[in-house]
Amino acid sequence: MTLKVIGAALPRTGTVSLKVALEMLGFGPCYHMSELFMHPEHATILANGLQRPATLKTIFDSYQSTVDYPGSSLWRPLLDQYPEAKVILTRRDPAKWYESVCSTVGKPGHVRMLMQSPLAPVALQLPAFGDEPGNPEATMRYFEEYGDAVKAEVPAKQLLVFKVQDGWEPLCAFLGVPVPDQPFPRLNDRNSMQSEGDLENLTFEQVQGLIRSANLL
Repeated sequence: MTLKVIGAALPRTGTVSLKVALEMLGFGPCYHMSELFMHPEHATILANGLQRPATLKTIFDSYQSTVDYPGSSLWRPLLDQYPEAKVILTRRDPAKWYESVCSTVGKPGHVRMLMQSPLAPVALQLPAFGDEPGNPEATMRYFEEYGDAVKAEVPAKQLLVFKVQDGWEPLCAFLGVPVPDQPFPRLNDRNSMQSEGDLENLTFEQVQGLIRSANLL
């Protein structure tokens, strides 16, 4: 098995929908943040991924695709290790994206839980939302600059800029697979895992339980 698809987009850009879609198309298993929660032993390798990119293969050789954090923060070394992989950049309105981050994974309690969990080395080494996550203008600017960097550095024939609203056709054409006779998955992990209020106070173990119950693995 080898990594065939790299989701380079930041979290909260339809990455859960894309994960499920890729697995439906035969590009599973797909590495998502939910995998890291269930495999905290990956934390040290991922945290050192920018400095030791070759070690990333010890994780990603077991997956055909990756979306969401922390793979999104490692798209450059992953592309170096898997130069034939195709890259997908999911996009959404920056203001709506920032609101979504603030109401879910950017909540202070959730961030605090991560920093007190086995995943802290990853969160410290690979900031998911730039250097000023509490500054709306700076974070939205980071979102735009991040996307611009992906589009500038990935060869055009190897990159798909995608919105989940686009559905199956552009995704399947890019990956060279038939369009399934099923609706495109339109999932919102804000609703599928927990309410916004709960996210503020969940423990690491509770998040693991919710990932299991939400069938995100």
